[in-house]
Amino acid sequence: MLSLRHQYLRYIWLPLAAAFMWFSTLLAMLLTWVCTGRPKYVSQEGTIAYISDVGADILKPLFVTGCAITAVGFFLSLVVERYLRHSGRLMPNMRMRERVLGTLAVLGSFIGGCGLILLSVFDTKRFPSLHRVFLLVFMLGVAVSAIFTIVEYRWISKDFVQVRKLKIAYTAKAIIATLLILLSFAFGVALYKAIDVGAILEWTISFGFTLYLLTFFYDLRQSRGVEKGELTGSE
Repeated sequence: MLSLRHQYLRYIWLPLAAAFMWFSTLLAMLLTWVCTGRPKYVSQEGTIAYISDVGADILKPLFVTGCAITAVGFFLSLVVERYLRHSGRLMPNMRMRERVLGTLAVLGSFIGGCGLILLSVFDTKRFPSLHRVFLLVFMLGVAVSAIFTIVEYRWISKDFVQVRKLKIAYTAKAIIATLLILLSFAFGVALYKAIDVGAILEWTISFGFTLYLLTFFYDLRQSRGVEKGELTGSE
């Protein structure tokens, strides 16, 4: 049985596994495209391949697996964070609005995760319309989840102003999420106006999502050595 000091090892690996799998999948796909002479895939329109173009070809099994593991890891990271906050091992929610925000963040991650899995299954070569719909679902789900998470952390930090880690957590999330959301808007425009620019933005946003996943490692690690019920509204 793990000691109190090491109990966090039961779940701390979730965001790490999701981030590692996501980054590894993207890197493998990018290197495959580059090292094979930058071929033009059937679904590819510009000179630079989109992630979905590579994922619709011979690497589809890897793409589906990577997306599935990432989606599950992302969702479970938020579920565990919600449980730890509820059980008093992370700074608790002081008001109903924070609980609602946390719940909506989990729901957003679930919707985004489903979109990620489905966009990999319904690839752009065979199901172009469905693929774009699920891409939008993924992006909106993650964006909504990030916004609710950041606002929740912001409200919690107002009740525990002495806890510097909370400020670091929501500031890091806010910076990363804001940049990714802004790039996503640019991606949406470039997708129809400048195909190759859109491809570059897609790879950039996707690799950047790895950083957002890693912020949950920082969050969950704060429960290290904290007993259940130790952190309460009186802290």
